[in-house]
Amino acid sequence: MVFSSIVFIFYFLPLFFLFYYLADKRFKNALILAGSIFFYAWGAPRFIFVILGTTLVDFYVVRLMDASKGRALRKLLLCVSLSINLGLLFYFKYSNFFVENVNLVFHYFGAKPMAWTKLLLPIGISFYTFETLTYVVDVYRGVHKPLRNFWDYQLYIILFPKLIAGPIIRYNDFAGQIYDHTDFETPDNRLRGLYRFFLGLGKKVMIANVMGAAADTIFAIPHNELTTGTAWFGALSYTFHIYFDFSGYSDMAIGLGLMMGFRFPENFNNPYTAVSITDFWRRWHITLGAWMREYLYIPLGGNRTKSKLRLYFNLWLVFLASGLWHGAAWGFVIWGAYHGFFLVMERFFLGKWLARLGRASFLYTFPVVLVGWVFFKTEHFSQAVYYLSHMFSFHGGNSAWAPDKEYYTFLALAFVFSFFTVSDLGKRIQQKIFFAPYSLPMHYAMTFIAILLCIICAGRITVSSFNPFIYFRF
Repeated sequence: MVFSSIVFIFYFLPLFFLFYYLADKRFKNALILAGSIFFYAWGAPRFIFVILGTTLVDFYVVRLMDASKGRALRKLLLCVSLSINLGLLFYFKYSNFFVENVNLVFHYFGAKPMAWTKLLLPIGISFYTFETLTYVVDVYRGVHKPLRNFWDYQLYIILFPKLIAGPIIRYNDFAGQIYDHTDFETPDNRLRGLYRFFLGLGKKVMIANVMGAAADTIFAIPHNELTTGTAWFGALSYTFHIYFDFSGYSDMAIGLGLMMGFRFPENFNNPYTAVSITDFWRRWHITLGAWMREYLYIPLGGNRTKSKLRLYFNLWLVFLASGLWHGAAWGFVIWGAYHGFFLVMERFFLGKWLARLGRASFLYTFPVVLVGWVFFKTEHFSQAVYYLSHMFSFHGGNSAWAPDKEYYTFLALAFVFSFFTVSDLGKRIQQKIFFAPYSLPMHYAMTFIAILLCIICAGRITVSSFNPFIYFRF
């Protein structure tokens, strides 16, 4: 079940919140948990038992670790928990990739390939695995005590607004909300959450879907039929598709959480206006960046290394891991290494030059990010090289794809909503819509916009067969 589906918008959502708002405070967490299990089981009935089973084992391993006095036993139980979670992630997400590459080596040396049955990937496994890791590590570090009972822990992991594609919420940032979220379940927050949900739905359905359909068509064109202009349209379409798709989902998740009183962290902050690749990663998938910094970069030594060479290596390694987290394909690894390279160059010398350009530096950042998305989209290095060769060397002729009026309209909207915060006026408008207190006239205006977006999006969903979420694959 996806947020941008008729089933979710007109059946699950109103029924869930009807029962939720009528329920006594004592039973609201139980209702959220039941709704979350149903939500996940709707799309992946076989894998719901994987989540329930592994979290049950993990919960009691962490409780035993917290109660242990000996340091050696605590470390052993920490390793057990990490092995369970990372082992499942590797098994489901990376074993196919590992076997395929081993078989390539076997083929090169004339050996028989390894027999293997390809595995299906549980929806959202990367997201909930990272959250289980924050739980065990935060408890081990003594940052926060473990939750009181298994169902509280299950609620943290399986909470449906953020279960499938985040935001990734660190345990220490969320633990208290399990018990106090109803205190923030005010009429104002309910309405603001509803507005945020429909704004995200609009980004997803009205912009991301149009850009995504164009990108899929263009990237599927045979290389001998791909013109340079069309190749640039394809890269640009995918650049806007992945942003409005994922940020739209995050807006919907944050809005749904707010309707229940949960405060989820922001996951995007106008990343295409970033003035460097370093700044881009402060604005893009913010919760993943925070996770990587807290649980990987800092343990490796962070900025406190004795040599700059080690610092650069740490940065590059973190972004290799970030690329691999996104998917089991060499294109994702190359994409991570590509971003890591620019981060190192900015630490080395490029950052000083960009600082002189000020806000205009986004004219450097955006093309660098756009080229990087080609590796992400194609997933295979050779395909990305072919595609980029068409972008940067003239290939004319009759194009197999041509933009129409609808495409140009939504492309213009994508540019506007991606870059309008370059100006101070745009920043003030964004602040007023998303973060400032609402007056009564503002509530009326946002209610009208939400209803309008609901009607338009429902109509587009009904007539279109293209409605995927990119990050559901991760």
